[in-house]
Amino acid sequence: MQGRIHSIESFGTVDGPGTRFVVFLQGCPMRCAYCHNPDTWEMNGGTLMEPKEIFEQYRRNKGFYKNGGITVTGGEPLLQIDFLIDLFTIAKKEGVHTCIDTSGITYKAHNTAWVKKLDKLMELTDLVMLDIKHIDAVKHKELTEQPNEDILDFASYLNEKHVDMWIRHVIVPGYTDDDKYLFDLGYFIGQFSNLKALDVLPYHVMGEAKYKELNMEYKLAGVPAMDKDKAAEKRRVILDGVKKRRSEPGQPH
Repeated sequence: MQGRIHSIESFGTVDGPGTRFVVFLQGCPMRCAYCHNPDTWEMNGGTLMEPKEIFEQYRRNKGFYKNGGITVTGGEPLLQIDFLIDLFTIAKKEGVHTCIDTSGITYKAHNTAWVKKLDKLMELTDLVMLDIKHIDAVKHKELTEQPNEDILDFASYLNEKHVDMWIRHVIVPGYTDDDKYLFDLGYFIGQFSNLKALDVLPYHVMGEAKYKELNMEYKLAGVPAMDKDKAAEKRRVILDGVKKRRSEPGQPH
């Protein structure tokens, strides 16, 4: 089994708990307007590597990851689910904390063969970082060119499987900063007992230069970066939605 690897980061500090070995996989069906890695989109790019090769790289600096582990991101890592199963099987035999950073876009509840593989993968996964781009279906499609129904179903699936979940949400001025939708997002995720953290990330413009290098149109040209203090305020709006949901009978506390 080989995976198509875009790149590897040896000392990641924002991709799960602790210091982490971060593997970026190639391929993604999403076309997020603010994506800063458009070079991961195509499935046939990257370098072919075997899981054992990657784990050997992890092992070389194992001492640095005692409070961290391995995170696989992308692109969309769940496009290469067989590769993930093999890599995480090796990792769990060594007692390594495993994390997947995903948009959840590949989840299809009716695809029983794929869900069976996903069930196996989740048995090997300690944490899923789920990036919900927008809670509103129409605005989500405008922002990513993909619907969000399967993504929201994936969040419910993770809760049913008792897999720890961190929610990530990028605050983009004029696109994802509306308080109504932020509250709705919080209300949605507030129902889940497996919710362990909420990361609200301020939009930045650092990816714009890469689009120029690749001779690609940057859809958000001219949109300013989100102020960190303002993003913190928006996080509180999401948390208000979480609290509202959890104040209702039968909800987790």
